[in-house]
Amino acid sequence: MPSSVELVTQRLPAPRGSRLARWALRLAGWRLQFDGLPGPQGVLIAYPHTSNWDFIVGILAKWAMGLDVAFWGKDSLFRVPVFGRWLRWVGGIPVDRTGARGIVGGMVARFDAARQAGQALWLALAPEGTRSFTPHWRSGFYQVALQAGVPLGLAFFDYRQRRVGVLAYLRLSGDAAADLAAIAAAYAPVQGCRPALAAPISLREDRPA
Repeated sequence: MPSSVELVTQRLPAPRGSRLARWALRLAGWRLQFDGLPGPQGVLIAYPHTSNWDFIVGILAKWAMGLDVAFWGKDSLFRVPVFGRWLRWVGGIPVDRTGARGIVGGMVARFDAARQAGQALWLALAPEGTRSFTPHWRSGFYQVALQAGVPLGLAFFDYRQRRVGVLAYLRLSGDAAADLAAIAAAYAPVQGCRPALAAPISLREDRPA
């Protein structure tokens, strides 16, 4: 791992989580990898995101780990009757992609408010932004974690070994090349449901979210 990138090793006690969700994951052949969070606030990225099944496995893993995390979703999904209300219930935050440049600043402000109030806040994002192939990651996760000064957790879906969870937590340095190299090294053994659709771990800087 590049020396400029800090590996965060401290952990809070792991939440209890749902035994039913852990049972459902085991029944489906999945193993959970999670040893707690490093602090009350942070950003989790989930990679690779190449299948609709990722959302189902991810929600089960979220419940199994006992995590209360928020996530961004297309605002149109939240207008679907019943489904939209359920998305909010599981932590969804509607996002208007046409006005994406304000998303990062708004989320950083939410982290600042949570820190001052002593409240927990974790944001989970899929940096690819789509299940289809894309030549880069969206950079919103990076800007939020860096500007808010919170750890970045590397959540994963490994269909080859049927593992789901969190690989590691990093403290970003602000050197994007070094940070992305560390992230890529951590994810190197992981294989998604459709490996050919996994995006290269690189950022497109003109698209902040």
